Amino acid sequence: MAEHKVVDLRQSLATAPARDVRMAIRNGTWRGTTHGLARGYVQANLAIVPEAYALDFMRFCHRNPKPCPLLDVTDTGDPEFRQIAPGSDVRTDLSRYSVYRDSALAEEVDDLVDLWRDDLVAFAMGCSLSFDAVLQKNGLSVKHLERPGGRIAVYTSGIDCAPAGPFAGPMVISLRPVPNDQVARVAEVTRRYPATHGGPLHIGDPAEVGITDVDAVDWGLPPQIGPDDTCMFWGCGVTPQAVAMAAKLPLMITHTTGHMLLSDLTLEDIEI
Repeated sequence: MAEHKVVDLRQSLATAPARDVRMAIRNGTWRGTTHGLARGYVQANLAIVPEAYALDFMRFCHRNPKPCPLLDVTDTGDPEFRQIAPGSDVRTDLSRYSVYRDSALAEEVDDLVDLWRDDLVAFAMGCSLSFDAVLQKNGLSVKHLERPGGRIAVYTSGIDCAPAGPFAGPMVISLRPVPNDQVARVAEVTRRYPATHGGPLHIGDPAEVGITDVDAVDWGLPPQIGPDDTCMFWGCGVTPQAVAMAAKLPLMITHTTGHMLLSDLTLEDIEI
């Protein structure tokens, strides 16, 4: 697709309902990241595990709500998130999936039609990309959306998650550089949305959460940190990808970073 057509389509999908974005992904019209799309709707991280591991993974989410705020769980073998996205199909409605086998990333695929099994259970977890629109509406800085593709800086931190069964490992966190005079307001606004990671888990020195080089991202793009910016960190739904590599599951499927599930929940639905 020509670059100008991609830009035009992204601008169109930015104000579209979540259902329309899912359909654009399902029919192959959109294959890019979902940063800034369906503004006002909740974006969700994805993890899919065999039923034999589903209860332990649910325990993991409940014990680690900052990186894994659980929104919905499918019935075994059912690809539809009936509570947050009626009519959705988890096999086709994300633009990119990561497939882990025996603790290693085996492949990335555009759909799960050939990989889906009757024993799989899918989990949707809120994503902090959802509240970008609220920050913008409040006149607050969202620097990653000012760059092509809107990729945010994501790292494996030095913070350990609370384990559950085979699921254990470090928390993954995202970084947003925020102008010093906006830090308190950004923290206040994001705390209203615990279903999308809530308020920041750390403000200030990256080394205090195990990040010695902010340019050495594990996912996304290095941040653009200005001289008058403060580093703010949030829990990130890429955490299941990190624990997948330690859990030694025969199969675990997640979204590929930046390629989220668009739910029909609005930010007004989850605000507290």
